[in-house]
Amino acid sequence: MVLARVQTSKVDELEKTISVASRDPSYYGLDEVELSRRRNWTGSAHKQELRITNEVGTVKRAIEKGKSNVATSKYQDTSRTNHYSAQDNDDFISSESDRQLLLMRNMLPVQHSSIQHMQLRAVSIVHRQQDEELDELSESVQRIGGVGLTIHEELSGQELLPGIHGAAVLQERILNDLSLEMETTSNRLDFVQKRVAMVMKKAGIKGQIMLIVFLVVLFIILFVLVFLT
Repeated sequence: MVLARVQTSKVDELEKTISVASRDPSYYGLDEVELSRRRNWTGSAHKQELRITNEVGTVKRAIEKGKSNVATSKYQDTSRTNHYSAQDNDDFISSESDRQLLLMRNMLPVQHSSIQHMQLRAVSIVHRQQDEELDELSESVQRIGGVGLTIHEELSGQELLPGIHGAAVLQERILNDLSLEMETTSNRLDFVQKRVAMVMKKAGIKGQIMLIVFLVVLFIILFVLVFLT
């Protein structure tokens, strides 16, 4: 009976494990069919334990009421038979519950490692896309710097133009080009900011810190290229 209580405890532990896995079956690599099969097995194990316990209790009460040596001997034989049957069932439940628990526990690190690998791969792809978008943004900033330098040169030399009207037309054209370039760069910057926010959300605290450091270094490089060269 002590062994039966131990096996019941193992079945209860397996039920708790199944309950946890049922909250997110895909995370543990299970489906509803497998979970249903495991629930049915634990339910059958509990019923079998209850039936054996009731049978043993009935035999014990019959022995205590024994009316004759023959009846007593018969009940003792029945008790021994049930004891062996209960022990066999306990051994079966023990081995099966141990197997189920080992299967569940071995499954957890494999699934967790696979999910981590997929997350790292996704973050790596997004980082590569971010690098390409930041390179395009850098080129846009350099073009804006070039347009600004052209405006400065044209304004400095506008007295050499044939007339005020010609200078105004040239300035308007340059300003339109600058406005278009600024609008394009602004749109790209908004898109990059959204992608950066998404990457930072997925990367966690450590990834966010590394990304911030990278962006600061990139900003310094762009500042030097545009304004100090």
